[in-house]
Amino acid sequence: MDFQPLNLQGTDAKRPIVIAGPCSAETEEQVLATAKQLAANGIKIFRAGIWKPRTKPGGFEGVGSEGLPWLRHVKQETGIYTATEVATAKHVYEALKYGVDVLWIGARTTANPFAVQEIADALKGVDIPILIKNPVNPDLELWIGAIERIYNAGLHKIAAIHRGFSSYDKKVYRNQPQWHIPIELHRRYPNLPLFCDPSHIGGKRELIAPLSQQAMDMQFDGLIIESHCTPDTAWSDKDQQVTPEILDVILRKLVIREMKQSTEDLVDLRRQIDGLDNDLLEILAKRMRVSKEIGTYKKEHDVAVVQTGRYNEILEKRIANGEKLGMSHDFMRTILEAIHEESVRVQVELINK
Repeated sequence: MDFQPLNLQGTDAKRPIVIAGPCSAETEEQVLATAKQLAANGIKIFRAGIWKPRTKPGGFEGVGSEGLPWLRHVKQETGIYTATEVATAKHVYEALKYGVDVLWIGARTTANPFAVQEIADALKGVDIPILIKNPVNPDLELWIGAIERIYNAGLHKIAAIHRGFSSYDKKVYRNQPQWHIPIELHRRYPNLPLFCDPSHIGGKRELIAPLSQQAMDMQFDGLIIESHCTPDTAWSDKDQQVTPEILDVILRKLVIREMKQSTEDLVDLRRQIDGLDNDLLEILAKRMRVSKEIGTYKKEHDVAVVQTGRYNEILEKRIANGEKLGMSHDFMRTILEAIHEESVRVQVELINK
C-alpha cells in the first residue's frame, strides 16, 4: 500500500503531530474554551467525541450531530483543523456535511469488519485523512484488514493509532501497550504514519507524559491526547484528561531523539524485542501473583508446597507445546524449571511468615 502524506499544514516536521481535545464534546462553551486554549499553545488539530460508544448502556453517549456545528465554530474562531470519531455511514455523512477535517475509526469499530466496510463505502470519493485505531483485542491482522478496507475505498491519507489492548488485568494500564504490535505494523508498512494514544493506554493523566515519551523513543509520528478545560468535571473519562496548560508542559518536555542506527529494519526488530521482553516481564509478574494466591490457599488448608505429580504434568505438557512452537526441548526445560523454582520459593516464603 502506497500511503500519502496527511498534509496537515502548520505542523513541525521535527516534532510530533499532536491531535488534542476533550474526550467528548459536552457544550459549545466547553468545546470553544478548550479549543482556544489549545490553539493558543500551538495545537493545530482539535479532537472531540461527538458520538461515544460506551461499554454499557446508560452512560453518556455523546451529544450527537448537535455538536458538529460547534466543531465548525472552532475552525472559524481558531483556524485549526477538527477531528472526530465515526462508527457508521451516517456519522461519516454528518461529519463531512459540517466540514470536519480528520476522521478516526475507534477500537470497537475496527474490530468489526462489517462496520469498517460500511464506513469505507461511505468515504468513497472523499480525500481527507483517516486515522484507524487498533482493535480492542491484540490482533494485528484485523488492524491491517481495517486499514486495507479504507485504502481500497480510494483513501490513501491514512494513519494508524495505537491505543493499547483490552485486558482483564488493569493494575497499571487501562489498555496494555503491547508495543511490539504497532512496531510490527510499522515494520510491514514503514510509510504508514503511526500515532500513539497515551490517554487510552494509561487511563490516568499521570501516565500521559511517560507514555508519550515512550512513543517518541519508538519514533511514532504523532500523539492523540485528551485535553479538557476542566477535566475533573468531564462527562466521560475524566481521569485520563489533562488541561491544555498541562498538555503544553508535557509536549515541551518531550525529547525527540535522532535515529542513530543505519538499518531501519534492524531498529524496528530490536524495538519489537524490547516490547516483547516487557510483555514477558508483565506476564511473569502476573504468574507470580497467582503463585502467591496458591501459596495462601496451601497455607490455609495445610497443603504441601511441592506437588510432584502436578509439576511433572506441567513440565511435560509445556515442553511439548514449546517444541510445537519451534523451541528446543532443553531451552523449554531450563525456562520452566527456573519459573517453577521461583514459584516454590515465593510460596515457601509466604507459608513460613
